[in-house]
Amino acid sequence: MTQIRTFLLLLVTLVAISVSAQTLSPQAKAYMRKEEDSMRNYGRQMIMEKTATQRFTADSVFIRMLVRSLKTPNSFYYPFDSLETVSRIYAPDSSFRIFSWQWARDEDYFRQRGAIQMKTSDGSLKLFPLVDMSEFTTAPQDSIRTGNNWIGAIYYGIVMKTFNNKKYYTLLGYDDNNMRSTKKWIEVLSFDESGRPVFGGPYFSMKDGKVNPSASLARYCLEYKKEGRARMNYDQEMDMIVYDHLISESNEPDKQFTMVPDGDYQGFKWQNGKWVFIDKVFDYKLKDGEAPMPSPIKDATGKSDELRLIEQSEKNIQKNQPAKQPATPAKPLPKKVSPKKQAKDNDTY
Repeated sequence: MTQIRTFLLLLVTLVAISVSAQTLSPQAKAYMRKEEDSMRNYGRQMIMEKTATQRFTADSVFIRMLVRSLKTPNSFYYPFDSLETVSRIYAPDSSFRIFSWQWARDEDYFRQRGAIQMKTSDGSLKLFPLVDMSEFTTAPQDSIRTGNNWIGAIYYGIVMKTFNNKKYYTLLGYDDNNMRSTKKWIEVLSFDESGRPVFGGPYFSMKDGKVNPSASLARYCLEYKKEGRARMNYDQEMDMIVYDHLISESNEPDKQFTMVPDGDYQGFKWQNGKWVFIDKVFDYKLKDGEAPMPSPIKDATGKSDELRLIEQSEKNIQKNQPAKQPATPAKPLPKKVSPKKQAKDNDTY
């Protein structure tokens, strides 16, 4: 009995030490709260300032302050809740979190910033900077990348899957891209044997899709007209990534800035270590003549009416989505640089 009591006392002591090691001290909390207040101001300035030079300066100061504050022991447990211009998403297993945001030079040039902070047992900082190198490639979908040549996105969703006892984290990201089109990304994040992040890989099966099945597809991109408001989210009940099916409003599908939602949905389902393309998420469709159409989506010339397409998409969402909606992601950035309608509402995603 004495040995059991001794063992239980030792166990309680070890648990107490572990919990204590994973919390911020009152002094550390006060310091980080003060840093966060200053960072919040610079975060707003890097979006709201009038000139590119001012925005760039604020962005640089913000990065330095973020890294400095993260060096505080156990900083992983500080949430940075007031940084409204910065996305913060956590891995479902709490093994890391990702900060991401963007800097705009002008209304036609956007670049993302980011960093992955790993959770460590001793509370020390393990940080992987993410450097947007998207402007140096013409084929961003065909390459496996590291944090040093990151494609760039503001992440608003993360899905963890396992295959052959390895964890894969699928990221959903937003990119303002340019003045004519917006991009949304699906990208699988994994970690190599040394624990360093790897972005992309052979995780997409497009047998029934538009992409050539033999082509290399390391990440999936949904690019559409700036005002298109296409959605892409993970539906937990369906266990599927669901996104708007797009059509060209001018019958020019090769021009991504003409693509808008048409009311149908496509998606990806995780099967045997890959995201398998699903052409029709909702199988049921009315036959010709079964549904009234007081306002045709196309005019007499066959040109699509974008406003009606968007309205039809909204109606389809209400009718077909499961009762439990996927979580609405935080807006990546408030608007300043016109005409980029950055995260103007939750429908942006």
